Amino acid sequence: MRIRPGFCAVLVAACTLSNASTAQVLMQRDVSLAMALTIATTASAECGAITSIAVIDRAGKVKILFQGDGGSPHNLELARRKAYTARTFRMPSAAWAKRTETTNQGQRMLSDVIPLGGGMPIMVGDETIGAIGLSGAVGGQPKEEACANAGIEKVKDQLK
Repeated sequence: MRIRPGFCAVLVAACTLSNASTAQVLMQRDVSLAMALTIATTASAECGAITSIAVIDRAGKVKILFQGDGGSPHNLELARRKAYTARTFRMPSAAWAKRTETTNQGQRMLSDVIPLGGGMPIMVGDETIGAIGLSGAVGGQPKEEACANAGIEKVKDQLK
């Protein structure tokens, strides 16, 4: 039997990590349905009913998805991708878009990310627990970010 190079290191690491005395249950904060709904309805009230909105959890899964009244069909997908980008990179999607204009351009090829403003992470301290993305607001991406921030601000007392 031939052992592949690096196999022993993986085996040692696996044995070390599986020590029962260090095993523990992970406790993670996440966006609840009620919180997502509050954030989305507040953002919708700020930006208007035409705006499509997505709120995602820490794993990047959709919690709330609002299709704007009379909005373009693509706005729903853009809202989701803006939220995903903000969650993935733990920063506003506009800041990530700016950062990747000249450096880290390969990140733009990742699935589901989009270099557009309108996505904001939902933070508890330094921990990203979700994100919101908006698309189709009158006033464009700066307005979408302002509305996203208004939604997050509405629940800030819970983000501690």
